[in-house]
Formats: sequence, C-alpha cells, structure tokens
Amino acid sequence: MEILNDLKQQKTDNLSLILGFFDGLHTGHREVIRTGVQFAKNNGFKSALITFRDAPAVILKNKPAQYILTTREKIQKIEELGVDYLYIINFDETLARMTASDYLKMLVENFKPKAITTGDNHFFGNNRTGSADYIDLMKNEYGYEYFRVNSIKFEDKIVSSTSIRNALIEGDINTANLLLGYRFYIKGDVVQGRHLGRTIGFKTANINYPENIVKIPDGVYAVEVEINNEKYMGIANYGSNPTVTKDAKKLTEVHLVNFDKDIYGETIKVDFLKKIRDEQQFKSLTDLKEQITKDIKCLKL
Repeated sequence: MEILNDLKQQKTDNLSLILGFFDGLHTGHREVIRTGVQFAKNNGFKSALITFRDAPAVILKNKPAQYILTTREKIQKIEELGVDYLYIINFDETLARMTASDYLKMLVENFKPKAITTGDNHFFGNNRTGSADYIDLMKNEYGYEYFRVNSIKFEDKIVSSTSIRNALIEGDINTANLLLGYRFYIKGDVVQGRHLGRTIGFKTANINYPENIVKIPDGVYAVEVEINNEKYMGIANYGSNPTVTKDAKKLTEVHLVNFDKDIYGETIKVDFLKKIRDEQQFKSLTDLKEQITKDIKCLKL
C-alpha cells in the first residue's frame, strides 16, 4: 500500500474510491472498505481510500481528539484489507469551505473513479451538506458506480465509532469489543514506574496511555499482553494509583501472570478484555496486595 498526503498526487485513473474517516476500523468500516477493494479486484482496477489525519470536528469545533486507534494502527488495519493507495489528508480551511458539489467534482476530476464506496451515514462538504444520497444522485452525470454500504447493527444498536467511544468511556469493554470486531488495545514502550509492584510481589510493566486515544475509566482490567509475538494474561491498572502516590499523572500498570523478564524499553500491546473494578484507595499496602490477588483470580487462566 502506498501512502500519499495530497489529493493532487493521483497515481492512476479509473480507481475504486473509498471515502470515510474510519476511526476504529470497526466491523461496519471494514465492510465498506472490503466492498470498494473487491470491486477493484473484480474489475482489474486499483483501490484508493481517502481519509483525514484528524476528524473535521476536532479542527472545526476545536474539540479534543478522542480516537479509538492511533494513526499508525489505523494505517496498518487499512493495509491489511488490501487497499492499494491510502490518502491521508490534512483537513484545512480550504476543504472546510468547499461545498459538497465542489468536493465531489474535485474527486471526480482528479481520480476519474469507476466506483465510489461509502457508508450510508457519510457526510461531506461545508456544513456537512453532502451525503450518501448526493453521491448516488450524481453517479450517472459523473459516470461512476456507487456502493452505499448499510450500517451494521448489533442487538438493535448501530455499530458506529460514537457508540464504541461511549462504551469505552463507560468502561463497557465487552460491548466495545463486540462492536469493534476485535479487542480494544493500546501500545507503548515499557517505561520506568514507581517500583512499588516488586516490593509487594506484583511486578508491573508500565506504559503511558497514548495521547488522543479515548480514555477508559480509572480502574483494573483483565488484559492479554503481546510481547515479541508472545502473549500473556494479566491485569492492568489504569489511573494514578492513589494508595501509594498523590501524583496525578496516570499510567497503565500491567502485572503479567507467570512472567518475570526485564522488558524495559520493549513495545507491548495491551488488549483489554473486561473491567474488573474501579480504582480504589486502600488503607495499607497489605490491603492492596490482597485485592490484587483477588483481581488475578478473575482471570480465565
């Protein structure tokens, strides 16, 4: 997959275009992308996915970013779906002012697409005036096929990035994972922590929670951790650990069961399986140790 950052860098005509922000690459997103990629493969064309580096709402409304995936992880998942060209565009004032008709016309003139694929809730253009209906309306005039992929439902709930973010914010890891179609995860380099865990018999691997990723509630979680292609069960505490420090800085502190290696500096992937409990402040380290022992028993080892 080739990554480009300017819509004028068209590589070839007759593309199968796929449009969307695709935060989280959830089950619905993947169906949209597969549809566009499959059309390209069936007809001997190339596929190109056009997305933005930051969500338009983050830029236009100055909202703090709360993404489900980092840009790097998003790129990796898109590549796994077989996309040929990935355009990651900065959403700027020029694009913000562009009408829906002008934006669609620009895409058609630049790429001469044979097909355009979006989800059924795709909006674009100034004030979000462009929609899936408009792309469908213009298909004969511009000479492309249009594939509108219907939203996927799970237990009468539409699978969307918003519903997944809300589930994560509430600590409902089970629902978030079901809607994503994979486990919510974070990655990071193991950093020096407070060195408390080893004094109470529970060594931890500490990583910083990635910036701009939706924050889960402070608490203790059942996790599966991948280190150098090996996987280990564990429990993770996300928060400030109020029992032992008044430092407001939050860390993800992971205790791996049956693991005793030095992994400082290693990059680890932490899959969240379920929330075990809220973070608590204990009266003593003995009480904390007893609770951690109980937390570990919640794991299915």
